[in-house]
Parts: sequence; C-alpha cells; structure tokens
Amino acid sequence: MTAPVTAPKIVSQAEWIEAHHAHLAKEKAFTRQRDALAEARRALPWTRVEKDYRFQAPNGSVTLADLFQGRSQLIIYHFMMAPGDPYRCRGCSFLCDHIDGANQHLRHHDVSLVVVSRAPLAEIAPFKSRMGWSFDWVSSEGSDFNVDHQVSFTDEQFASGTAVYNFVPLARRSVELPGLTVFTRTGAGDIFRTFQVRSRGGDPLIGAYHYLDLTPNGRNETGRGNMSDWGETARRI
Repeated sequence: MTAPVTAPKIVSQAEWIEAHHAHLAKEKAFTRQRDALAEARRALPWTRVEKDYRFQAPNGSVTLADLFQGRSQLIIYHFMMAPGDPYRCRGCSFLCDHIDGANQHLRHHDVSLVVVSRAPLAEIAPFKSRMGWSFDWVSSEGSDFNVDHQVSFTDEQFASGTAVYNFVPLARRSVELPGLTVFTRTGAGDIFRTFQVRSRGGDPLIGAYHYLDLTPNGRNETGRGNMSDWGETARRI
C-alpha cells in the first residue's frame, strides 16, 4: 500500500463540503472548455487522401477504403511495431487494452477503429492473441502509410533533418512513434484526413487514467510524462 503523494489535510465535514464545492466550479469550467475544444476540433479543415494505400489483413490485401467497413468514419491507431523488432510498446499496449470495450459503441455511431503497424501479420498475430484483443489489426508493411502519417521515420529523413512528429521537427531519433489518425469517407468514395493525435494526445483514450486521476495517489507516474511508467500492461507484455 502506497502513501498519498501529498500529506492529506484532515478537516471537519463542513470544511470538506466547502472545499469540494469551491473545487466543483473548476471542474465545471474544465468540462465547458473540453466541450468547446471538441467543437473546435470538429470544425478543423480536412485534406484529401490521394494515395491508394494497401494493407495486409487476415483475409488478404485491403485498401484504406476497405478499412471503413461500410461506415463513413475511421479511426486508425498507429501501434509502434517495426518489422523484425521484438520490442512491444507498453504505452501502445496500455491504450489498446481500452479499444475492445469502446468498439461496440463506436460501430453504433458510424465509426470503425483499426490498429495499423508496419510489422507483418506473422509478427502481429501472436502478440494480439497473447494480449487477448479482438479489434482489427492490419499491417502497412511495404507501403508509405506510416511514413506519410509521420509515425515511422527513415534514415534519409534523419540525415536531412526532415523528420516531423506532432507538427514539429522530431527532437530525437526514433524509427517508430505512436499516434492516432481520423478519416472520413463521402458517399462518392472520396477519403479525407480530418484529425490526428500524437504524443500525450492519446491520454484521453485511456479510461484507466481517468479513474486513477480521481484517487489520492493518481497515476503513480515518475514525472516523465510517459504512458508506460507504470501499470499492469508492463507486466503483461
């Protein structure tokens, strides 16, 4: 059992209610700000996807359009897994632990969610099975998809200083990084990229964090801002 990060202040019931009532105003302000931010996100401009990206799925080669599975909106989570690399990202795994529960609700809201990695299916499948996940996970091996979406990086990019992550030059050399990209498909079949999330932007997708943020000890992180600082996922993989 760990002690709270800060020593608790013990007060009377009346003082407790007064303090929490005052804090509630901040919680409500944050909720309104979050709603406004989501509305602004939905109003952002789109960009057309011009390339014919191909992926390897368990049933064979599929296109980006196929990943929509007949729905008009598509969320892709970019799981860090390069071909031949035995490393399995703890942060990506922690986030993916939350997908299957949400997926049934996303499908009812015209949203498909697919995980994509550069590793071949032969490397993806055993790990997916061991983790007990059922969401769709395809391989982008051999395509430009990961590089074009700034989650995989080449030696040429590092040599020329053109590697970009989260809209800014990549500060450290890393061949793979995580992220999420959102697409929409019109009735005419045109596909548009509408939004992307990188780095700590994936935090809201991890429901366990929000439970932990309610507790005295919080997330038990080291302060590095790293999603894999702690957690059962670290033991699972």
